[in-house]
Amino acid sequence: MLFDFQEFIKELKEGSDKEKIETLNKYEEYFWAIKGDIKDQVRYTDYLAKFPFQPYAVPEDLDETDFDRDILQKLVIGSFSSDYEFKKEGEEGVFELYIAVKNGDQSIVKTVSELWSHQIMRLYKIYVEEEISLQVLLHGDDNNEEKVALLSEREVRLRKRNAVIDTMGREEEKKQAAKSQEDQLSNLMGQL
Repeated sequence: MLFDFQEFIKELKEGSDKEKIETLNKYEEYFWAIKGDIKDQVRYTDYLAKFPFQPYAVPEDLDETDFDRDILQKLVIGSFSSDYEFKKEGEEGVFELYIAVKNGDQSIVKTVSELWSHQIMRLYKIYVEEEISLQVLLHGDDNNEEKVALLSEREVRLRKRNAVIDTMGREEEKKQAAKSQEDQLSNLMGQL
């Protein structure tokens, strides 16, 4: 089930969607032929690589070798079309990666761990297409305001990720402090 970046690019190029083909052609014109892995692409190296990885729960029927959790997480976090949140769930304290997508007036929220493998594969495709399109828009010199807005949104996403990491650490510290206080109180009560 591993996402094959080059196979996906080939599908897009050979597909019938003229807009997607044009976007790929512009990308290759602005940068270079799309070769290698997703990690070799300019959008990844300039932007997505800056998001640190946070381990999260995956579907029970998939193991760690079935898909690249790090790349999927970076695509989700870096996306301008969806939002995300990490929450610790259950007794084991495993983080869940929540993905929220707006569709018209509806908002759909799912955790990665509740998705089927074909849904995860679809997420890769949606987010990779988005990243390629945004990189083309960012490079295009048609509209300077658009470029500024895209760069601002990137910065907001990077700052949000840092804030999420800080918050996650504080929650864990609060739990450990509460546990420590509870243990100390229990010890004091035992001494009475």
